[in-house]
Amino acid sequence: MATGDIATIDEAGHVCLLGRAKEMYIQGGYNVYPVEVENVLADHPAVAMVAGVGMPDPVLGEVGRYLVVPAAGAAPTAKELIAYCRDRVADYKVPREIVFLDALPMTPSGKVSKVVLKGHDATAP
Repeated sequence: MATGDIATIDEAGHVCLLGRAKEMYIQGGYNVYPVEVENVLADHPAVAMVAGVGMPDPVLGEVGRYLVVPAAGAAPTAKELIAYCRDRVADYKVPREIVFLDALPMTPSGKVSKVVLKGHDATAP
């Protein structure tokens, strides 16, 4: 059954979902699955919600832009979150850009609308 999900199965038969094929982006020749970086950022205590998308880049092809909703009362910086990721994921997976939002756009079914995020202007509030 084709679902568009990318997954691995370990020796014990456990399935690990890596993300959706359409959400993967290629940065400098490396496949990056945003869900992996999203999970790392979501573990940071100053992050309430996060979603990542690949954005066009003239040198690397695409780079990761991660849109973050800070936790209540928190004021993380992009530099702080990038350093947090640098310690936890491979260099090519480290976000190149972090944008802070008050809320993430959602679909009617309650999922983050990555289509809207991909078109999000990083200079807009």
